[in-house]
Amino acid sequence: MATLTTPPRRRYAAAGGAAAAGEWAVVSAAAAAAAGRVMAIGKHELMRRTGLPARDLRALDPALPCPSGVVGRDRAVVVNLERARAVITASEVLVPAPRDPSVAPLVAELQARLAAGAANASPAPPQEDAAGASLSPPGGGKVLPFELRALEVCLEFACKSLEQEASMLEKEAYPALDALTSKVSTLNLEHVRKIKSRLVAISGGVHKVRDELEHLLDDDADMAAMHLSEKLAYQEAGQSSRFDIGKEPSEFDEEREEDEIEREEEEDDDDRSIAFTPKIDELENLLEAYFVQIDGTLNKLSTLREYVEDTEDYINIMLDDKQNQLLQMGVVLSTATLTITCAIVVTGVLGMNIHIALFRITDTNVFWEATGGMLAGAAALFAAAMLYYRKSGILRFQILSRVFTTTSGQSLTGNTVDVLDANVVLQCKMLHQIQNVPVPDSRRSHSFNHQPTMK
Repeated sequence: MATLTTPPRRRYAAAGGAAAAGEWAVVSAAAAAAAGRVMAIGKHELMRRTGLPARDLRALDPALPCPSGVVGRDRAVVVNLERARAVITASEVLVPAPRDPSVAPLVAELQARLAAGAANASPAPPQEDAAGASLSPPGGGKVLPFELRALEVCLEFACKSLEQEASMLEKEAYPALDALTSKVSTLNLEHVRKIKSRLVAISGGVHKVRDELEHLLDDDADMAAMHLSEKLAYQEAGQSSRFDIGKEPSEFDEEREEDEIEREEEEDDDDRSIAFTPKIDELENLLEAYFVQIDGTLNKLSTLREYVEDTEDYINIMLDDKQNQLLQMGVVLSTATLTITCAIVVTGVLGMNIHIALFRITDTNVFWEATGGMLAGAAALFAAAMLYYRKSGILRFQILSRVFTTTSGQSLTGNTVDVLDANVVLQCKMLHQIQNVPVPDSRRSHSFNHQPTMK
């Protein structure tokens, strides 16, 4: 029986339609009563409303492996960051899945910041207070276009969300690492493993946002494409035919329309930059401010990652020290067994069934003298072996006073008698020389009190 299958290209387009279908929160610059509403918008309606092809709508589907990015098109800006997904036009913002608990704060922030419309002055670039929160003066500054104010809200939401997650992880990680340093147990190891997994995930998200902001700052054409209001004014003045905002993709010729849009974008990108050159200073300052903020979050995560790696190195040194102690104990026990075996050999020789004059002596003191002599001989052999081990370097027993200096200038000194192997001392010094960034004062040192080790 023959089965009907969808061609690969149409299946791919259908997957993109699934991302666009569903509920969308529409936030506009109109009156407060109509500023935010939830609407069920289909794929084709969304394409007519924003002028976006299906491949851009697929980027908003969290189920599809699409890279993070902020892309400017003729009539809309597609924002796909780690914690913020939206489609921004010159007059409204569309946010997918508004009932999701992780998306609802973004919708509320957009409604609060954009309800007043263009009358609101743009806040100054965000500054961090002592607690790391973003601060902006309530007034002053030049009025930004609607799309740039909406983009600022999305960037602020993404950066603030990542910063909050990084701060929570930092507060949880340092005590867990200190507990693991004090006591190596299965519970502590499992806790640190989960923290390290979260650290990798959050660091990946921060890296993506930072790389995207850096890419936008390096490309003036991408920043110019985000000035939708100026594009609209430029087109209405009749000075350009490139930005045809009245053009609507046909519902039946969707694939042909997508090919034409893609081909035109690839062939005429240079002509567009020449025909339309808005001032990008305001957007550049905005992106630089949030680039600095996300870069600070990345520095915090990098410091935490280095502290995790240092803790792992310290745990490995502790395990090496314990292994050396076991090896040393094995050598000592083997030597003691050898000396006792020598005494047992003498006992075996004297216990042979032979007739000698010594057996005819009735004085029992001779037995005790022989026994004491064997024990004294075994002890002498053991002491001689220990002396030989010390002189040859097999076992090193010497009082060491080691001072470990960190890169921040503070020292770590053992308060007890350290009996260390030379390679363990070298590892400890290397451990405290790899840090280039000072860690918090409460996390700055560990107690390096080692037990006797082997070479």
